[in-house]
Amino acid sequence: MVGSASVHYTTFEQLFAAYYGRFVRFADTYVRNRAVAEDFTTEAFMHYWEHRDSLDADLNVPAYILTIIKNKSLNYLEHLQVREATAEKIRGHAEWELHTRITTLEACNPDELFAAEVMEIVTKALASMPEKTREIFELSRFQNKSYKEIASQLGLSEKSIEFHISKSIKLLREKLKDYLLVYFFL
Repeated sequence: MVGSASVHYTTFEQLFAAYYGRFVRFADTYVRNRAVAEDFTTEAFMHYWEHRDSLDADLNVPAYILTIIKNKSLNYLEHLQVREATAEKIRGHAEWELHTRITTLEACNPDELFAAEVMEIVTKALASMPEKTREIFELSRFQNKSYKEIASQLGLSEKSIEFHISKSIKLLREKLKDYLLVYFFL
């Protein structure tokens, strides 16, 4: 039995010496990675050696080993292809998302944003005012009526109109304090 094992080892050693370099070059031609090509070739030789007893006696051993290397290389390249396709999809999505952010930012008009927010705050502040104060403020600011005209229309004194306007402006300043600071700095 010892003599038979040494004959196989010598045959394997000769097979390895004769084909290893060629098989590595073959795999490297496709996978373009010398270390991967060497791993595939070594694994194919090991697979053959581990399964040699269960293989047909008339098997073309170099062709068998090369088929294993071919299949490992194909699997490797298909995996790379999937990885590249996924990376391309991710890059495409990232480019779309970046383009969307740029377009949205270019279309953004801070004046309009502030104006809309300020109007919402003013509307809420006016709604929270007593009815008479709100009415006086709206006549003054939205209809451009003078204190004298408002006093005459509502049957109040000009001092009373001045008090209500002062009260409403104080409330609006309080509600708009953050925007007034920004406006001041801009």
